[in-house]
Amino acid sequence: MNAIESTALVVAVTIAFFAWNRLPVVVVAIGAALSLWALGVVTLEQALAGFGDRAVMFVASLFIVSAALDKTGVTAWAGQILIAKAGESKNRLLVIIMAAAGALTALISGGGAVAALMPVVVLAAIRLRQSPTLLLMPLAFSAHAGANILLTGAPKNILVSEALEDNGLTGFGFAEFALVGLPLLAGTMLIILLLGKRLLPAQGNARLPADFSQHAQTLVEHYGLTDGFFHLRVRASSDLVGLGSAELDLSRHGRVELVSALDGASGRPRGVEAVQEGDYLLVRGEGEAIARLCAERHLAPRDEADDGAAAGALLNQRTGLAEVVIPPRSKLIGQAMHPGMTTESGDLIVLAVQRAGVDLDIESPTLRAGDTILLKGSWRALDLRLADPDVLVVNSPDLVRRQAVPMGAGAGVALAALGALVLLLATGFVPPAVAALICALALIGAGILSVEEAYRAIHWTTIILIGAMMPLSIAMVQSGAADLVARQLVALTGGGGPTVFLAGLFLLTACLGQIMSNTATTMLVIPIAMAAAASLGVSPRPILMSLCIAGSASFMTPIATSTNLMVMGPGGYAFGDYWKLGLPLMIWFFVMAVFYVPLIWRF
Repeated sequence: MNAIESTALVVAVTIAFFAWNRLPVVVVAIGAALSLWALGVVTLEQALAGFGDRAVMFVASLFIVSAALDKTGVTAWAGQILIAKAGESKNRLLVIIMAAAGALTALISGGGAVAALMPVVVLAAIRLRQSPTLLLMPLAFSAHAGANILLTGAPKNILVSEALEDNGLTGFGFAEFALVGLPLLAGTMLIILLLGKRLLPAQGNARLPADFSQHAQTLVEHYGLTDGFFHLRVRASSDLVGLGSAELDLSRHGRVELVSALDGASGRPRGVEAVQEGDYLLVRGEGEAIARLCAERHLAPRDEADDGAAAGALLNQRTGLAEVVIPPRSKLIGQAMHPGMTTESGDLIVLAVQRAGVDLDIESPTLRAGDTILLKGSWRALDLRLADPDVLVVNSPDLVRRQAVPMGAGAGVALAALGALVLLLATGFVPPAVAALICALALIGAGILSVEEAYRAIHWTTIILIGAMMPLSIAMVQSGAADLVARQLVALTGGGGPTVFLAGLFLLTACLGQIMSNTATTMLVIPIAMAAAASLGVSPRPILMSLCIAGSASFMTPIATSTNLMVMGPGGYAFGDYWKLGLPLMIWFFVMAVFYVPLIWRF
């Protein structure tokens, strides 16, 4: 077999295996790359070069930026706004998501837009009890349409504009794409609203995280913490200054219970140390009694918890809650534990201890296997101490913080990094991969994410797929297979006039775009389009704009674009799920490219 036949065989077998969906997609993708090398179509360096490609680094960095937004509570904050705007209407939520994706993609790449919005969409789906499978693919597909609104929407837009300038013509203006991009996005949104529920899988294969938006209130009710909790700051004039925790008798002020004395700077429990000015007392009791206590002992409520709401006082930007279970063979079995005491490390406070859902007997507070303990402390202390094998954590504090604490610690840094990324991508000051890497490294350097957390944030299936499928694009071009198909198209459709040629050009570009990047596809077809315009004696502007739209019609497979791949894992989609909604959208893009474009840009 020659190179063209070998490439065609690998392409056909790869697509068949993807559609069969019985083998892991990474196995099929890597197998395709190795097959091309084994058949002599590409060199070994070319077969493996995709894993070091800038697109791979770009997408990997976007996952890190997305994880930082999620960890710092920016996602929770944006999700609250999104849910507030959508109300109880799932269709309104879908419209907001698609409009946001289209608008953001017009300024930056589709990958950047999807990375920023994907965790928000998943969170909103959980809160509204809707499957993310009904939202994530529309998110990616709306980004495809939004890429045609402005010149900065995608590299292919710049390529077709530069092609005009290289031939002595005026390139497309920055906002000229909006003449087709806006109706393209509107039609995409309408089709998804009408057909999405019928054509998208009702449930994906991905396991979704639990909804922790009301986690603190749930724990307060479960453990019977009905009285309000207050953080009271110790003033310089207070008679409590200099007293140890054991000497702080607050009972004469009514129903007031001291939970713990906290260091004002670090938030750690004071233990046996004397209370100092600026420290905080975590107390539990009725509002009127707390008011008398503050007046008589010269204490002041801390701003974030001065309303006494138990949930807000226990779970906020500084401190959190964790529920743990005593496992069999734990060293804690037989030890005494009661509310108000601190753990051995000294930085966690015991709020409640229960056995079979009932508070532990205060006369016999020794622990047994299966007992549950409610702990309070700083988020850092919870992260560090709960790795102890002597306890089993019911819900990860990290997951709780991400959902329940909007705009938490580091949120400003994460937003600044996202803003810098948007600015760098919109201005093109540095290549996209460099921009994303700079922002990802800045987030790790600032301590927002550790190196281990950055590794875990990357969806490695997506990264491997992108890297492993790049040799296929190289083989299509290098073997001459793509060029052969393109020239045959010109020969077949050129005699039917410009409209027939536009139809053939769209089909060629869109079909190639299902297995090649739209940038590579556009670069391949541009010289053919320019030559065809010259031979037909028509303006190349409508032909290149039609080519640009066709390059965005990558809906049929998950390997068509990085945005399709990015939502595949979180949405739990199979390879065969994409074409069902992708087909009507491709028909809409065909109508726009072949019949609408010539009305705006005349032949």
